Amino acid sequence: MEINYLQYIGYTASMIIALSMTMSSIIKFRWINLVGASIFSVYGFMIHAIPVCVLNGIIILVDIYYLTSIYSKKEVFEILEINAESEYLKRFLKFHDDRIQKILPGFSYNPDRNTVSFFILRNMSVAGLFLAHRENETELHVGLDFVLPEYKDFKNGKYVYFKLRKKFMDAGYKSIIAEGNDLKYFKYLKKLGFKEGKPGVYSKDL
Repeated sequence: MEINYLQYIGYTASMIIALSMTMSSIIKFRWINLVGASIFSVYGFMIHAIPVCVLNGIIILVDIYYLTSIYSKKEVFEILEINAESEYLKRFLKFHDDRIQKILPGFSYNPDRNTVSFFILRNMSVAGLFLAHRENETELHVGLDFVLPEYKDFKNGKYVYFKLRKKFMDAGYKSIIAEGNDLKYFKYLKKLGFKEGKPGVYSKDL
């Protein structure tokens, strides 16, 4: 019975570490890897395998070091406004279309409707794309809020919906409307202060 119990712990740790390897986000990778290494270290201690315990202890320290660096690092956010007919924008959308369709099935770019178009830059690297249009004079309707996988940590969203709040208000907007049919997207919106009205339609007052 004890052997089965210890094997269960070992298999669990292995699966968690394997799962961490599938993460495109470096932050998710570090956190999940930290959990897996912690369990593996305990497992090594319980079966008296000191090398396993020590090795995973080192991995724990490495993960903590990088997570501390990530969270303490000051990042510079900027926006790069672009023309709705930008060739680079069209090529960007085409290149990332598979990922965009998973988030927003059926998305099709319509430059004629676009009134707000900008790339989100983090330390001068493109981290995401924001497209929106005006409706009813004071409503900004989000057409696409796309973040590259390695930057999915809510910092982009906080920058757009909080740091750029005054910019939107100065342009005459009083609320932001976002629609979709993806549960992860809905979770993302709720964390950023959006509230659901009609099914699949979320709004946020500025």
